[in-house]
Amino acid sequence: MDLLRKKDLSTLINGSYASPLKKDLKTFDLTMLGIGAIIGTGIFVLTGTGALTAGPGLMISFVIAAVACLFASLCYAEFASLVPVAGSAYTYSYTSIGEIVAFIIGWDLMLEYLLSATTVSVGWSGYFQSFLEGFGINIPTVLTAAPGSLAHGVTSYFNLPATVIILLITLLISLGVKETKRVNNIMVIIKVAVVLLFIVVAVRFVKPSNWTPLMPFGTSGVFAAASSVFFAFIGFDAISSSAEETVNPSKSLPRAMFLALGICTILYVIVTAIMTGVVHYSMFASYIDRPVSAVLKLSGQNWMAGIVDLGAILGMTTVMLVMLYGQTRITYSMSRDGLMPKIFSKVNPKTDTPFVATWLFGCIAAVLAGSIPLSELAELVNIGTLSAFVLVAFSVMRLRKTKPDVKRVFRTPWVPFVPIMAMASCLFLIFNLNHLTWLRFVVWLIIGMFVYFGYSRKHSKVGIDEMTKDAYDVKNDINKKL
Repeated sequence: MDLLRKKDLSTLINGSYASPLKKDLKTFDLTMLGIGAIIGTGIFVLTGTGALTAGPGLMISFVIAAVACLFASLCYAEFASLVPVAGSAYTYSYTSIGEIVAFIIGWDLMLEYLLSATTVSVGWSGYFQSFLEGFGINIPTVLTAAPGSLAHGVTSYFNLPATVIILLITLLISLGVKETKRVNNIMVIIKVAVVLLFIVVAVRFVKPSNWTPLMPFGTSGVFAAASSVFFAFIGFDAISSSAEETVNPSKSLPRAMFLALGICTILYVIVTAIMTGVVHYSMFASYIDRPVSAVLKLSGQNWMAGIVDLGAILGMTTVMLVMLYGQTRITYSMSRDGLMPKIFSKVNPKTDTPFVATWLFGCIAAVLAGSIPLSELAELVNIGTLSAFVLVAFSVMRLRKTKPDVKRVFRTPWVPFVPIMAMASCLFLIFNLNHLTWLRFVVWLIIGMFVYFGYSRKHSKVGIDEMTKDAYDVKNDINKKL
């Protein structure tokens, strides 16, 4: 069997896949989906840790991470308009490079979306507990964090809020894409309004002297922070996972990607500039969990701090929603191709969703969120996503050579310059991640290879079709000779 066998591009382009998923998403919905995935932990949590690494230069770090995403998004946009099928980078690499590479990237994306949701749920739990405390409600300490964590001198045994929110989001996703998009759109509008309100309230307290020096830790600090805050941009690629549920994917997907990425980058840079202008970057060491609220409290705007907490709760909720949604669609696509068990691509006729996959991975995420401290695993999300971006960029160049005459609604400009820059910038960020992250990533890939050679290779529909065709050709040859 050929490890680099490919899916037939013309079959995908001509829409030969009769998708049972319901088409209900438009450009606005997809843009809200992207913003919902991007704005959350990046603004409400990572700005504090990033400022300690890069100082006011964190503004530059966000721009660097955004540029890497921009190059990657230009490559994603070409594929999204060319192959409007669920699966994102997994499907794109399957049509251009080959099966084993597609499996690896699909395996990476499964890790990305799963750990993204669980990591964010832990941050969500902290903000939610703070929000409840404002009303005099306190969750028992033993149910507020992962086992072994200490809070107020008491050991915790389970993070109940993180588990509950994951299960509630799983329930919402399982009800259908229409219900999911409505709730997501409402929460995104509210959280963007909160971010804009923060900008209006806090900007008058900015002291330009806090921006000096701009890069207290030099360029190394800025680059290290860029690799870390890249987590803040993860999610725009999840837009492409919704291709089969989009009314006009060839046009809507590229537009939504650029709009979501552009809007979020502008908000990130402005908020970072204001935060490091109002408060000296060194002070964030004491407010690492809720830096935005801290800025307001230190400015005497306590009334606004509670509103920011609410915005953070909604922001992180939409991130988890989009990540879990993307997880189920990647798994659905791999299952349909035979690389994952068939049960994962079974669609509920009432909700038009992959019901089993949604609940299985939702429950796994809920258990992880409640029982495992995931702070050290967050960078695994970054390395998996960056790897996907590299392969998508390479796939664009390869497909331009192997299929130059295929009609492309959106064409990545300046090929091969843009794909090469996408690969170079993503690889640069990968090499700035720590060695432990690399080690964990390699372990995950080794596990994936056992799955591929133990199950996926034998059940691949592309492989089965090729074997059927070869047997048919052999039979014809024998008949001709007789």
